[in-house]
Amino acid sequence: SKATGYPIAKVSSKIAIGYTLDEIVNSVTKKTKACFEPAIDYCVVKFPRWPFDKFVYADHTLGTQMKATGEVMSIDRSFEGAILKAARSLEIGVNRLYLERFADWDDERLEKQLALINDERIFVMAEVLRRGKLSVDDISRITKVDKWFIHKLKHIADVERQLAEEPLTPELLATAKWVGLADVSIAEITHKTRDEIRTMRRSNNILPCYKMVDTCAAEFEAMTPYYYSTFRGTEDEVAVSNKKKVIVLGSGPIRIGQGVEFDYCSVHSVWALREMGIEAIIINNNPETVSTDFDISDRLYFEPLTVEDVLNIADKEKPDGIIVQFGGQTAINLAAELERAGLHVYGTSVDDIDRSEDRERFDEVLTETEISRPEGISVTNLDDAVTGAARIGYPVMVRPSYVLGGRAMEIVYNEEELRDYMSRAVKVTPDHPVLVDRYMQGTEVEVDAISDGVDVVIPGIMEHIERAGVHSGDSIAVYPPQTLSARVIYTIIDYTKRLAVALHVKGLLNIQFVVAHDEVFIIEVNPRSSRTVPFLSKITNVNMVHVATQVAMGHTLKELGFHSGLVPPRPYVAVKAPVFSFAKMTDVDISLGPEMKSTGEVMGIDYHYARALYKAIVGSGLNVPTKGCLLFTVADKDKDELKQLAKAFSEFDFEIAATEGTAKVIASLGIDVEVVGKVHERSTDIIEMIKSGRISMVINTLTQGKHSARDGFKIRRATVEHGIACLTSLDTAWEVLRVLEFMQKRRLVYALALQDYVGGGDDLA
Repeated sequence: SKATGYPIAKVSSKIAIGYTLDEIVNSVTKKTKACFEPAIDYCVVKFPRWPFDKFVYADHTLGTQMKATGEVMSIDRSFEGAILKAARSLEIGVNRLYLERFADWDDERLEKQLALINDERIFVMAEVLRRGKLSVDDISRITKVDKWFIHKLKHIADVERQLAEEPLTPELLATAKWVGLADVSIAEITHKTRDEIRTMRRSNNILPCYKMVDTCAAEFEAMTPYYYSTFRGTEDEVAVSNKKKVIVLGSGPIRIGQGVEFDYCSVHSVWALREMGIEAIIINNNPETVSTDFDISDRLYFEPLTVEDVLNIADKEKPDGIIVQFGGQTAINLAAELERAGLHVYGTSVDDIDRSEDRERFDEVLTETEISRPEGISVTNLDDAVTGAARIGYPVMVRPSYVLGGRAMEIVYNEEELRDYMSRAVKVTPDHPVLVDRYMQGTEVEVDAISDGVDVVIPGIMEHIERAGVHSGDSIAVYPPQTLSARVIYTIIDYTKRLAVALHVKGLLNIQFVVAHDEVFIIEVNPRSSRTVPFLSKITNVNMVHVATQVAMGHTLKELGFHSGLVPPRPYVAVKAPVFSFAKMTDVDISLGPEMKSTGEVMGIDYHYARALYKAIVGSGLNVPTKGCLLFTVADKDKDELKQLAKAFSEFDFEIAATEGTAKVIASLGIDVEVVGKVHERSTDIIEMIKSGRISMVINTLTQGKHSARDGFKIRRATVEHGIACLTSLDTAWEVLRVLEFMQKRRLVYALALQDYVGGGDDLA
């Protein structure tokens, strides 16, 4: 639908209710009928986005099992231009078909890699073509890829070689842009800066033109404001207006840590702008999203989310400014350079965004506001990390700054693990510091708020079920909080107000807290939309993005009818539960930790907590058994808590089995327990029991340290491959116990529309 501009689902729906094709108007041209098939005069590439940056040890082999979490789409007048746009849209740290590490490989190793069918194959093909050692026929024979595509990739490689070997003339620059290379790629190859290339390009009038996706190859006049850029042409099809206009940056491909929640925010921001009489222009590259529907915004640009592509559109449109706070980390990471290039950023300033992200500057904010955080430091080399961690005391939480979804975030328990992390997971430099924090176990709490720099509205507070250390995106979240004291809630409201004012937030603000021994500490602050905004907006009936957009454009919360503080909690409970795709990813450990692993979420809502929890857990696809054999194998640190949990589970219709150390603890309570061997121990091997169907649920917590967890990894993978519930957090196990209690009592589950809850509905409490 997005590639052709032909709305397949819309047309199909009308046919289903009785229309014929010749009765349905083409919504792009507004003149022709749906019986005209689309004609296109451009090339479209759809490129999958895989989660292997999150799952480093996963099997990268591609086959009949889908592994991608999302995709990008690109449009150009040539395959070369479209594939290069797609590559830089992926947000995997590349701006062309070039991976730095392959440049160091010898020819023989590259040729062997060429035969492997994985996510990096196209980059290997490009490297082989750059070297010119194998012919197009040879590459086609090894890869079974059609020669047409290889010839096109060779064309790109030939131009790259020309750039590397010849002086950069205006004619060569025009050739490089004609083939589709980005300014930053040309700069990289010619050892210049991106700004130098941009200046040279503009001074020689080497500019993109914008073409319309019209379904009819320009045969009829189209009414749809849906555009793509190309350097292959001069005639521009954009009808630019003189109205007040704002660019909203989208969030790019769906991946772990940055999902469709951010597209929800982009769309609601566009709607708010249009309602205010402001032209809304969206830039995005994801065909799966609502924001890339051609009738959502005043103008849609299907382009990569890079500095060059955004500035090219800004040169054309001359907007009053841009909004970056709804596009996730993708948009935030572009903000500073776009502002430096002269674009006005609406909402929270770029400097204040940096004050929240930069460790030293944020510590100054916390000192100024008298708010505590777990002790931590920012380091730029290994020696400082080792010294700092020893001073803070293990375990410590380590992560790179400026990331989303907890990428490369880990809890490390000793110096050996810290050294391994610093060498494996991150590239530490003065520009890319690593944060080392004391790992504090406690209840994690999350807040989304709206601020105009003076007043602060908090639509709701969410309490996480899993203790701190499990990524917020992987934790079950509950609204309103069920266990927090009035004192803690008051402190959270107070801290949120202080931080919003200190950071001069104009728009959305997300804060994560940890509560330990009734004391509140800050984990992190994000002055932008978060993945919980759609959840909180729906259950509180506060359209947070709509309000935040109005605030970013200069309105005050008082003008909009809001009072500072916490919006009174609703009379029902909503539970957000994560959804995982572990069955699709072999060799991925399912244990939960600070690195996000979930690929989606569900919501359960009810007037009773147990019912809401039941709806969320069942909706998430977790297979909760009501009988059978329950296997416990837990770390020593969890064995005290295990006693209460095992006792509670034993009161249900479960047989209990456990590994030797865990079994001793359970047996000491007078509970019958079957002792099973670890992997390849005893005749009752755990893996064999799982395979045979004897085990109906596993509760397995990680031992401290990564190396001793290999048996646990095999057990956890076996449960995934055999469709058995495996809980890696005792907090989750307690909630599953609540669900079992609910199921045992066979209580009725009411199915009400969201509007019935939010708007009042029948009194079912």
